[in-house]
Amino acid sequence: MLVILGQGYSGSALAAEARATGMRVVGVRRTASGEAIAFDDPALAQALAGATHILSSVPPDAASGDDPVLLRFGGQLAAAGAWIGYLSSTGVYGDTGGAFVDEASPVGAGRRTARAAADLAWQELGATVFRLPGIYGPGRSVLDQVRGGTARRIDRPGHRFNRIHVDDIAGAVLAAMQAGAGGVFNVVDALSAEPRALTEFACGLLGAPLPPLLPLDDAALSPMARGFWSERRTVAGGRLARVTGYRLRHPDYKAGLRAIHARETGK
Repeated sequence: MLVILGQGYSGSALAAEARATGMRVVGVRRTASGEAIAFDDPALAQALAGATHILSSVPPDAASGDDPVLLRFGGQLAAAGAWIGYLSSTGVYGDTGGAFVDEASPVGAGRRTARAAADLAWQELGATVFRLPGIYGPGRSVLDQVRGGTARRIDRPGHRFNRIHVDDIAGAVLAAMQAGAGGVFNVVDALSAEPRALTEFACGLLGAPLPPLLPLDDAALSPMARGFWSERRTVAGGRLARVTGYRLRHPDYKAGLRAIHARETGK
């Protein structure tokens, strides 16, 4: 039985794939919804005790920086005999000026200090940690932004980073579970690119006009968004294939966006 703590966008993709393999899945959300139970449901402790696999996708609390799952269930998880996984972020590497990082690179120097602390805490617990870049997929991609008129092109040469299709998050986690794999995995695509390149590619797929190209200072970004533009890194993800044999279904953003567009249009 797989228990998914924080069954949001990525967790729902994993739940669907796991169920397709015949696995029993218990999803957990802040409030009960559909097949997912609530975090305060008394049945959760029993589900954790009976699980063969447990995955948390819950980020640290924005106010305190604490990991709510570890605060509440850390002792039980430490004593569990289950395989444990945690969805982290490549943001833990901070700014490298665009240079490559891999799973052995230091973490904690960037703006994601709470996430880096949680990442390390889950490792100490023995969890398999999956570090994810920008996540996209059906209903949550630059294609939706172009159609909705919210897509931007910001002129920031050299600001390249990786992405990952939500289906490949599910595939990678399942592959690691099946292999009993441990340690840290960067689950990233193989083509880092400037954000404007995705917008331009999506406009081409949709036959839509390009948004204006804006200098960063004219983009009216929120403080959080501006923090994103302050960091650059390129992430290597070869360990996943070496250890588990898993190959990305969508090895770069072009393949991923084409697949989403084909799914949406039936072409």
